[in-house]
Amino acid sequence: MAGWKKDGGIKPPLQMTVWLVAAICAALPVATLAQQTPRPAVVVLNKDASELAIVDPGTWKVVGRVPTGKTPHEVAVSDDGKIALATNYGDQRDGTTLSVIDLDAQKEIHRVELEELRGPHGVMFLGGKFYFTAEGSNAIARYDPATNKVDWRASTSQEGTHMLVATADGGTIFTANIRSNSVSCIRVNQKTGTYKISQIAVGKGPEGIDISPDGGEVWAANSGDGTVSIIDAGSCRVIGAVDVKTKRSNRVRFTRDGKLVLISDLGAGEVVVVDAAARKEVKRVKLGSSVEGILMLPDGTRAIVAVSGDNHLAVLDLKTLEVVSTFETGKDPDGMGWRK
Repeated sequence: MAGWKKDGGIKPPLQMTVWLVAAICAALPVATLAQQTPRPAVVVLNKDASELAIVDPGTWKVVGRVPTGKTPHEVAVSDDGKIALATNYGDQRDGTTLSVIDLDAQKEIHRVELEELRGPHGVMFLGGKFYFTAEGSNAIARYDPATNKVDWRASTSQEGTHMLVATADGGTIFTANIRSNSVSCIRVNQKTGTYKISQIAVGKGPEGIDISPDGGEVWAANSGDGTVSIIDAGSCRVIGAVDVKTKRSNRVRFTRDGKLVLISDLGAGEVVVVDAAARKEVKRVKLGSSVEGILMLPDGTRAIVAVSGDNHLAVLDLKTLEVVSTFETGKDPDGMGWRK
């Protein structure tokens, strides 16, 4: 090969290969060089990027990214921490898939086609399976990761079935139905799959929903009138309400000890903190633009709140009720989950 200087014993083709590899590595984005998934870890859905980000909670750094279906909104993690399931809501409640993600391998292993179940949104892991809402189809359903199939579904007959929670034994599931101004109380026989459903009238536009750690109360945050409806989980009846004066409440979460409730106000860009027993406001914490998803960390000391409009997440100290850190995962973060 004319023009090559043979010094140092490196043959021209090998030298060219070394240069090419170095150039390619230098051009690769840092984000593509994934690190090992830690335990524990936080998983975050970036809606605008249609991806799941894996975050090390010791450093708040992203260690991996996994593409999902279109515009994922909510995510849950299996109890063993091996897989996450993201609901691919779509841009207009028109999504029809779930993304099943191997967290160790950091890759999507199944794209589950839901066919007539449109707009999958809220999701939880219970008894070895994932339960999710299908907002566009006014239904809830269950995905079994062992068989890679949807093996059960139930119609709520209500408009805008958005989020869901359940008692610890899975005997009762509650769904927030935004456009019907209701919460569905679904009594499920876990052996036969049969169910009975009743509707609970609540405030206007219930969206966020959570159940207290002792399983006694369900709180539904009404996005249309700034109130929270409190439901007795045993009788499925409204037993009280709190006027938290939110502009548009989005999510509601109990702290691990059940003493406080956090309500994200998407319209006001803040989190409202309520004393659960006294049912009174404790504090409002300004966070930024479009405050949405909330994740309570298992040790009970902190909450992570998605400030979606500002493309970052805020870490809230639950003792001082002050923001102690912020970090970025990508564009339009929202739903989160915890890997043990």
